[in-house]
Amino acid sequence: MATDSLSDPFYPLRVSPEIGMGLTGFGVFFLFFGMMLFFDKALLAIGNILFVAGLSFVIGLERTFRFFFQRHKAKATGFFLGGVLVVLIGWPIIGVVLEIYGFFLLFRGFFPVVVGFIRRIPVLGSILNLPFISGVSVCRSGTLIP
Repeated sequence: MATDSLSDPFYPLRVSPEIGMGLTGFGVFFLFFGMMLFFDKALLAIGNILFVAGLSFVIGLERTFRFFFQRHKAKATGFFLGGVLVVLIGWPIIGVVLEIYGFFLLFRGFFPVVVGFIRRIPVLGSILNLPFISGVSVCRSGTLIP
């Protein structure tokens, strides 16, 4: 039994994460493309807006505000959103540096999960298990994953 969007009152709630993934993907694309074109401020500004809008579509507005405006993440949020503002003002290189620093501060608790996931991918896992890289990835992630 198929339901169409006219008869389903919860249809917008199910479509929002899909739209958010698209917006986030386009945002990352525009950010990458803007950096490849020697920090084109228009592409970086579009990428920033799409990335933040996509994130709020994926996890919801309330959870986005709760994530960014936690007391212990105030410094990270300041750097990330300050970098977005600096890019929008017109200083793309300084803004991207601030954004990257804020991004790493915001998502540093998520990096051990990413390293653990990458270690389970066949080719990338074997690269991460090389002697020198293994020591660096274990030290950076803070976990000991065999």
